[in-house]
Amino acid sequence: MDYDFPTTTLEEVRIKEFPISVQAWTFRKFTFVETLQKLNELGIKYVEAYPGQLLGLDGGDPDARLSHEMTEAQKTKVKAALDRTGIRMVAYGVVGGIEYNRPALESLFSFAKEMGIEIVVMEPEADDFSLLDDMANEFGRKVAIHNHAVPNKYALPATVLSHVESHSLRLGACGDTGHWARSGIVGADGLRTLSGRIHDVHIKDFDELGNLDANEVPFGQGVAGGRDILAELTLQNYAGYLTIEYEKEADALDPSPAIREVIAFIDSVTYYKGYTQILGTSDSRYNKHGWNHYGPGYFTLDEMSGILTGHGGMGLLWYSPKALKDFVLELEFLAEKESDNAGIFYRIPDMPVSTDYIYHSFEIQIDGAADDLHYTGAIYDAVAPSTKAAKPAGQWNHYRITCVGPNITVVLNGEQIIDWDMEPSGKIRDWAREGYIGLQNHGNNDTVHFRNIFLKEL
Repeated sequence: MDYDFPTTTLEEVRIKEFPISVQAWTFRKFTFVETLQKLNELGIKYVEAYPGQLLGLDGGDPDARLSHEMTEAQKTKVKAALDRTGIRMVAYGVVGGIEYNRPALESLFSFAKEMGIEIVVMEPEADDFSLLDDMANEFGRKVAIHNHAVPNKYALPATVLSHVESHSLRLGACGDTGHWARSGIVGADGLRTLSGRIHDVHIKDFDELGNLDANEVPFGQGVAGGRDILAELTLQNYAGYLTIEYEKEADALDPSPAIREVIAFIDSVTYYKGYTQILGTSDSRYNKHGWNHYGPGYFTLDEMSGILTGHGGMGLLWYSPKALKDFVLELEFLAEKESDNAGIFYRIPDMPVSTDYIYHSFEIQIDGAADDLHYTGAIYDAVAPSTKAAKPAGQWNHYRITCVGPNITVVLNGEQIIDWDMEPSGKIRDWAREGYIGLQNHGNNDTVHFRNIFLKEL
């Protein structure tokens, strides 16, 4: 994109919700079956298994351990234990010391595929990752290269990047924020170096930066930079798991309290709790799946940044999966000029097949040069905003739009500017109890950008 967008700082980022997993090493004093029970008590539905944990299967060998070399009977019982708790084994590792040849890797990756494991976490001894890339693509799995602290081969994010950047996107990194901290690397900086290649994140924390003997603390309580890590992952549109790992030996017999503290911290800094990001993503790239365009003009999408830009018009990019009743819609917009015109339509009663929708649904206006009834924040042609809260052209603005029954409230950049019970007004002849939402592209001289579109149904 050729427009020079303002830089978004980590402090400005509204953090999105990530699925939470736990590295089973946290519960290494327990069997794998007991670990699943512990995770179920914590309300966690994803686990990253590690090779070597005692299985603890009923009626089985008491010394049997979880590995990619388990018997078929053992794999069947592990699947049953997962099913009983509703927990998914989404990753497996850290795998080290494996022979780097096709038969050994085929055994590992066929196990991952059979068990439904998405990510194989590794620290390969080999330097040529070509065979690893072949296996990842052949079996449809991701490979995440894990870092321990210095002098580990993969301690530095740049080293991991140098090994994977010439290969397919299935090869990436498992950034361990605790080991980075012990190596003197700030978590958000490490993630930024590996942007676009992060498949897994082990979130843990220590009380000193650059000290290999630092004391471990629950994530968010130390020097790793917990909020900045989650903000950087949000900026990157990271689509993977936050894998909690807590290794403090003194707490190994009861790590659950520390895990609860980590979850509480994540909840405290997560803005979009319970929301759905309705601009689709796949492998950290955005797409317009589920969005349709009606009328003149079009919208372009930058797949990396998730920025939608309207061109020409007057048209409508509308979200088609379902009509909405009560909801909260949040998004950001940027107008290049004060006079740029666009808007957000809501409760469009039917799939648009003509411009008739403008008489049966409401538009929240974007136009920094219009009169009060048509100024940014107005319910177009119906209600003027109580105050002019829009930022100057060239800056990102944030809308929070809440629709409950007949009431609509609009918050712009933290200021409530609309609180109105809807009724026919101006060009609006009637309104629907439920309907679709859409973004307007207004005309050839109007350039408005949208990003971070989140929806919560009430």
